[in-house]
Formats: sequence, C-alpha cells, structure tokens
Amino acid sequence: MDTSQQLQINPLFNFPIDLRSLIDEIPLGIIVLDMDRRIMLLNRAFESLTGFSQDEAAGVPCYHILRSKMCIKGCPALNMQHESKPVCMESDLINRDRNLIPVRVNLALLKDPYRKAVGFLETVEDMRPIMELDAQKSHAYRFAHLIGRSPQMEKIFQILPVFAQSDSSVLITGETGTGKDLAAEAIHQASNRAKGPFVKVNCGALPETLLESELFGHRKGAFTGAVENKPGRFRLAHNGTLYLTEIGDLPLSLQVKLLTFLDDQMVYPLGGTKGFQANVRIIAATHRNLEQMVQTARFREDLFFRLNVVRIHLPPLRERQGDTRLLLDYFLNSLSSRFRKKIKGFSNKALEILRSYPYPGNVRELRNISEYAVNVCQEEKIQPHHLPAYLVEMKPMIKEQVSPLIQSGPNEYMLPGTEQTWGAMERKLILDALVKTGGRRSKTAELLGWGRSTLWRKMKQYGINQ
Repeated sequence: MDTSQQLQINPLFNFPIDLRSLIDEIPLGIIVLDMDRRIMLLNRAFESLTGFSQDEAAGVPCYHILRSKMCIKGCPALNMQHESKPVCMESDLINRDRNLIPVRVNLALLKDPYRKAVGFLETVEDMRPIMELDAQKSHAYRFAHLIGRSPQMEKIFQILPVFAQSDSSVLITGETGTGKDLAAEAIHQASNRAKGPFVKVNCGALPETLLESELFGHRKGAFTGAVENKPGRFRLAHNGTLYLTEIGDLPLSLQVKLLTFLDDQMVYPLGGTKGFQANVRIIAATHRNLEQMVQTARFREDLFFRLNVVRIHLPPLRERQGDTRLLLDYFLNSLSSRFRKKIKGFSNKALEILRSYPYPGNVRELRNISEYAVNVCQEEKIQPHHLPAYLVEMKPMIKEQVSPLIQSGPNEYMLPGTEQTWGAMERKLILDALVKTGGRRSKTAELLGWGRSTLWRKMKQYGINQ
C-alpha cells in the first residue's frame, strides 16, 4: 500500500476529509484490515500502543503486529459471516518492546454500498489505566499481597510505604502465619531497592556451621568440602534486601558477625582476609519474644537495638475483626479459579464454623483450610463436611466459646471455660490424627488441613516423636 496516498471521506461534508487525520485524533487504537486480515491503515494511538508505524505495518497480516493470544486460540475475524454482529472481547498483545499489555478488542465488518463485506474495522483499547484504577479502589483492603480491612491492618498499610523509603533495619514480629514474609517482600518491592535482589534466609533451618557459610560465604579450602569459593547471601543481596526470618534462632556467635556487618557494612567470608562492602538492607522477622530472650541472655541486647530501628507487629487473625470473612472470600475466589472449580461460596453452617474457629495458625492456616475445602468440594457451596475433620469435631466446643482466647503466657492461650490450653488441645488433635493415619505424616497433614511443613513444625513444637 502506498502510504503517501491520501485517503479521503467524501460524502460527509461539502469538502473531502483526510481519513488518517480523523482517526489520529481518536485516543483509541484503530486498524483497518482487508478480507485477508492484512493491515491497510492504522492510527497514531495504535502506533503508540504496539510500537509499529504505519509504514512498517502496511500490508502485513495483523497477527504479526497485534501478537495477541486470541490470534493463537482463534481469531474472531475467521468466524465472521456476512451478517455477523460486531465482536467485543478482552485479550492482550505483545508490543515491540515485548511487554504484555491487557487490551479490549472490538471487531466489526466493513461493507461497501452494496452491503458486501470488504474488510474489518478493529479497535484496540489499553486496559492498564482501568486496571490501575481498580487497584486503587481496592488499595484500602490490601498492600502488595497483604489483605485486610481491620483497623490494625489499615494502620500497617499506611506505615509500610513510609518505612519502605528508608534504608533503616526493620524488625517484623508476630505469631506464626501472620504474614511476616509477605510484609518483608512488600517493603522491598515498595522501596528504591525493588530492582535489586530480595534474598531470604531462614536462620533456624541450618546448623550453625552451614549457616555461617550460607550467610557470609567462604573461600576455597576454608574447611573440609569447600572445593570452591562461595559468595554467601550477603553478597548475593548486594544493592537489594536481605530478609532474615526466624532471627530468634540465630546462634550467638553469628549474632556477633551480624552486628559487625550492621556497624561497618563489611562482609568477611570464612577463610578470607579481604572483606566485601555490601550495600544491603536488613529486614529481620521472628515469632519469638526477643525482649525476653535478651533478659535470658539468649539474644544479644546490642543486636536487638540495631535491628529494632523500625518495628512492625502483625496482629494475629483472631484480633483482626472482619478480616476472616474477607480472607475466606479472597482465597475461595483465587483457589476456585486456580483449580477451575465453580464454587459460589460457603454454606451458612460452614461459615459459622469458620468464623468461630480461633486460627492459632493465623492466615496461613486459614489459607490451608480454604485450599483443602476447595479441593474436596464438588458442589456449588462449601459445606461443613468439606472442611478438615478437626474443625468439625471441635464445632461444639467452638460454638460455646463466647470470648476470645485468654493469654496465659508467651505464645500460649487458655480455652475459655476450661483449664486446658490451646497448645494442649492442638497437641491432642495431632496425636489423634497420627493414630488414625497410622503415623503417616502426609496423610496426617491432609486430615488436619495443614501443609507438611506446618505439621512438622507443630510436632517439633509439642515434642511429638514417632
């Protein structure tokens, strides 16, 4: 096609109108195709959206320029007949910079004065502004992957972006399953270090000798088995964030090395004499009471003060009024979509059980329960028999509960109206489940609606050995 040729609209006014100038003023991507779906004309908005100019796209099949998933799964133009109505569908396109852009596409037939189809008119609308607006509307209920609308969570959503803008050390506290990992990652993603690495280390997952090498690295020959140099997590996190989860389990000897790094930002690998200047922000998290550990000399006081520059405490789910239902609906929708289930909600009885349960495992346990129920459910609504067995068995006890759990000590709670702690009750549930499954941990975790790692951690916590 000769792009220098001027396309005109004649019968509209008493004088010709330049078609290209007309469609260039429309802030919506427009392309005109012939019957073979080759591009005849496009406007400036489409050029901006895809990165391809009129000269480059003219005469080229549209699927080479649009590069949309609908081109692969079945172009709607192929199924349009002489009397077909316009088609509207949501899809995406890959622009010249290889960015995936969500779009809304409208396709209609172009006909000559004799009503014969001669081509197609296609409009392509960029959906990113609309999606960003939707995200802003729901901003009050979430920050990154943290979700909630309780006053405690709203306060956290307000302070997290502020804390993200500094390089101060952050200490995140809260019970197991409250979302400490998500908060740490949210701080990193909202900070100026977002383009840098986010490196996570579990301080309780490795023995002291391996943990030191994992954190600070080692030189070849530093110890038996060190056959090559290893950079260590501090070096890998350079210009980014190092997230130390379960900081309360960090051995005292490594607490000294961590304190040294916080003082001078230098990393000295095992077996090496030359240090490395690491530009790393430290975020630490723990479910333990570090103040009590300082008093019993299990955690260094000076390190605690260095880490406790910015403190964020994530409340347990039982204290977040209104968030349980919000999270249940969120997990139900996301998991139903993921598992391709058409589940519309919870029955009133199932919802009563789920609302009454105290969730000692917090949001993580709620998610595990939701995932179990979605996997099991073959109906339109989740019923009580779709929930993990331990929830249904505890229903009478939960129904009588009229007050929240009573704290009887650090991380320990009494069940109201009884002399039994929640820990003792949970330990009994695990033992009963192990008996029912013949000691098979995978089956036990499935019966309880937990992940295997959660079961292992709780067994270790309650001293249950097989």
